[in-house]
Amino acid sequence: MLSRMPKDDAVLGDLAAEGAELEALVAGLSEERWRLATPAEGWTIAHQIAHLAWTDDAALWSATEPSRFAELLEQAAQDPFGFVDAAAEERVRTSPPELLAEWRAGRARLLDALRDVPEGRKLDWFGPPMSVTSMATARLMETWAHGQDVADALGVTRAPTARLRNVCHIGVRTRDFAYAVHQQTPPSEQFRVELTGPAGEAWSWGPEDADQRVTGPALDFCLLVTQRRHLEDLAVEAAGAEAAHWLTIAQAFAGAPGSGRKAGQFA
Repeated sequence: MLSRMPKDDAVLGDLAAEGAELEALVAGLSEERWRLATPAEGWTIAHQIAHLAWTDDAALWSATEPSRFAELLEQAAQDPFGFVDAAAEERVRTSPPELLAEWRAGRARLLDALRDVPEGRKLDWFGPPMSVTSMATARLMETWAHGQDVADALGVTRAPTARLRNVCHIGVRTRDFAYAVHQQTPPSEQFRVELTGPAGEAWSWGPEDADQRVTGPALDFCLLVTQRRHLEDLAVEAAGAEAAHWLTIAQAFAGAPGSGRKAGQFA
């Protein structure tokens, strides 16, 4: 049976909790540590938070000012590869306390706006339009992923939570998107994905009798689809050639194919 997502309120609550956890990780850092390099080339911890603040604002504009978001899409189309870096560079010029305050306020505004979106409305984004649940899930996924970069820079191991199910869900749902950004045709058949959550719970997607299967710890799957770890360093396994290929291109985030991390980088 397909593992379904919780209702909007639950996802929004998870999004709020994910942001709060990352804020707690950076709030007490000195300005020097805000400038620590993260695994994302050229990005410091400050860049990671600046990026999240910017994308939260972009999601807010999609929900409340569609014309403003449309202008943002036009700007992004002019420089699809450098646009994200440029946005982070602009915001990172502010002091860490100011940047943190801006991100905190932006998260609160976005949560309020998503709660007010009329039922059934789709929100424009840099990929296909999304429901409120999908938008909140995408924001949670990105907050978690960039939070992993921050944790890696600080040498911190974060305890996985049940919120990872949201990240797993979007990782599964973006299977065909990963093929598309690599200019490949996705398989017509569905895959079975069976993952083990942090408390030992079983999470599954896709038909039980599927020939192509992916199994492993939920945390490892999340690290894979957000490209925070290399496949060789994870306990995610595939049965079937097509499922094995998907694991080499899996990408839960919008935009061009990511370069990911090198094998053994975090050994």
